Amino acid sequence: MVEHEKHLYMIVFPINALVASQLDPSAFAEHYTVGSSKHFQGKVLFAEIDINYRHPFFDIDHYLELTVPHPDGEPKKTKFICSYGVLEHVDLKSLKRLYLVTPNGKALGIDSKPYTAVNEPGLVRIYQEITPLTNLVASTLDQRSFGRYITSETRSKGAPKICFTQYEFKVEEFLEQNRNREIMYSPIPENNPARLYEYLLELKAAPSKKTKDHQPEHDAAGRVLPLDPAWLLVAEGSELLFYPMPTRHELESQYYDWWRFVR
Repeated sequence: MVEHEKHLYMIVFPINALVASQLDPSAFAEHYTVGSSKHFQGKVLFAEIDINYRHPFFDIDHYLELTVPHPDGEPKKTKFICSYGVLEHVDLKSLKRLYLVTPNGKALGIDSKPYTAVNEPGLVRIYQEITPLTNLVASTLDQRSFGRYITSETRSKGAPKICFTQYEFKVEEFLEQNRNREIMYSPIPENNPARLYEYLLELKAAPSKKTKDHQPEHDAAGRVLPLDPAWLLVAEGSELLFYPMPTRHELESQYYDWWRFVR
């Protein structure tokens, strides 16, 4: 019988789950988006976890033992280990490559790199929390400070770990374009532009205020996971995992099979 290598995957979005599988990342991406009854439709974000990672919260060894080929030799596609509180119990050092998956199952693998950006202070930024929270957040904090604040400095708005990204959003342009308009426009899908306008004015008037959350009123999957973010960050206190997207030129020249389904 053919030996199938075992993998550990953490689904980050649309749910947060730890899964064992005998599929490689590309095959797992395709199965979970278009070949599985456990996921109806839409985009997926997942990370491969070091196969040697263990935590008492997860019974990993038990489920890996159950991850065996079917009688006909076909690999075991998914064996769910845990579907609750996963990110908070995963050591960031165990995270390997992150995969952005289109609704038709095309996966783009992204490797983490050191986060060396020098951030301009005093700006209002728009962050999108991906898991375990899914709020759209206007904030006066830069990326490092926001990750630290959410994971270690607030209980009412925070979580032990957070995966988030930032919308490339021109605040001043948005405010100017919507000034005195009855029907406002926002480039961010699935949000209330009038409420966002109000929150941005509030933050600009009170720079000491750190965040203003916009909680979705209905299904906002299209907003929570943009398929072409500039980067994704996973934060725990001052520890950051930075996943930068390839450049536009790299996407068009090296990853076009993925890129054409995004654009």
